[in-house]
Amino acid sequence: MHAIEKILMKNSGVKEIHTGEIVNAKIDFAEINDLYLQTVLSFYEMGGKKVWDNTRCAFVFDHYAPTPDIKSAENHKAMREFAQKNNLKYHFDTNCGVCHQVMPEAGVIYPGMIVVATDSHTTTHGAFGAMGTGCGATDMATILMTGELWLRVPEIIEVRLEGETPKGVYPKDVILAVLGKIRADGAVYKGMDFTGSYVDNLGVAGRMVICNMAVEMGAKTAYMQPNKEVIDYVTKRAVRPFEVQFTDEGYKYSESYVFDVSKLEPELACPSSVENVHTLSSVIAEGEVKLNQGYIGSCTGGRVEDIAEAVKILKGKHIKEYTRLIVIPASKEVMLECITRGYISDLINAGATIGTPGCGACLGVHDGILAPGEVCITSTNRNFPGRMGSNKALMYLASPATVAASMINGKITDPREFL
Repeated sequence: MHAIEKILMKNSGVKEIHTGEIVNAKIDFAEINDLYLQTVLSFYEMGGKKVWDNTRCAFVFDHYAPTPDIKSAENHKAMREFAQKNNLKYHFDTNCGVCHQVMPEAGVIYPGMIVVATDSHTTTHGAFGAMGTGCGATDMATILMTGELWLRVPEIIEVRLEGETPKGVYPKDVILAVLGKIRADGAVYKGMDFTGSYVDNLGVAGRMVICNMAVEMGAKTAYMQPNKEVIDYVTKRAVRPFEVQFTDEGYKYSESYVFDVSKLEPELACPSSVENVHTLSSVIAEGEVKLNQGYIGSCTGGRVEDIAEAVKILKGKHIKEYTRLIVIPASKEVMLECITRGYISDLINAGATIGTPGCGACLGVHDGILAPGEVCITSTNRNFPGRMGSNKALMYLASPATVAASMINGKITDPREFL
């Protein structure tokens, strides 16, 4: 059996499990972001009185943090009232950060659990050996009432990543290369298991980047076998006992893909699709791509490690005149660590604008909206039309290092020139 199947079997209380069948599983933790006031409305419409367990669910105000308009302020107000009424142990308000960052920091994410959130990028938590998946408002309302949700046992795809990456190639480049091959619909409702020597040696932040973007291939969930760094991270923080689930030797995957990461170079997802992936050098060879904005942040590219790589390139330099670089740390903890290390002052001196921890410009409602005709290079996870503002703006997805290097020149630039 695969580890994902063992987690589903454990939480559904059945003795065996088969691909394609439906199970009713207990949810270990549920999270609702501030896009989903409808969860509260549906909860009451279905007769809900109190949440099933006030220690196993949380609101996270990250998408509209701080609120940019009256409607989002009203939504926050209503959700705060619900959180207070139910005495939720975990409530992450506008000063906390992105849901997928603050939950592991708070210790509510650990190996062997099922976490469901009203956010498609909940696949991120496969980085910790958990089963993470997204759902809609009505499904989440039923979880708040019962603590359970039906799930289909997915097929499991293996993505084996072998070797060591060359200088200037980061986890974001690796997952973009994978996306370019498997495509945006190559793993619909399947589990993606990332294996291989590269994964074995990958730190927590890099693991989160790769599992985060599994959903861009349609994956229902993602998984990585926890390594020592993950276990150490979780052991220091976990609020509950946990048990790592292992995949049985000889497990037969529905599909397997193998990548030699030592042969990769920096990658770009070009406008306007996540699967429109090309090597950075090939894009540059086709001609100069001038930029108006760079963005470093989100649940994909806003961790300490991401900001550190940008600072290596930007320190002592300045972004191109008439461009802007927006940097938004993924959480309050990340922000404080970056302040302590001097990264924030380095970025400000380089011309960057620093924002409140949260999703920021990623979803295109505040903190860096793009105008028609503008071009942005961003460390986020999606670049479809309208994602960061005008549907006539263009977005290139890249590593934080590539974003930083590009903003120095005001055009798409290879970060290896600065390393």
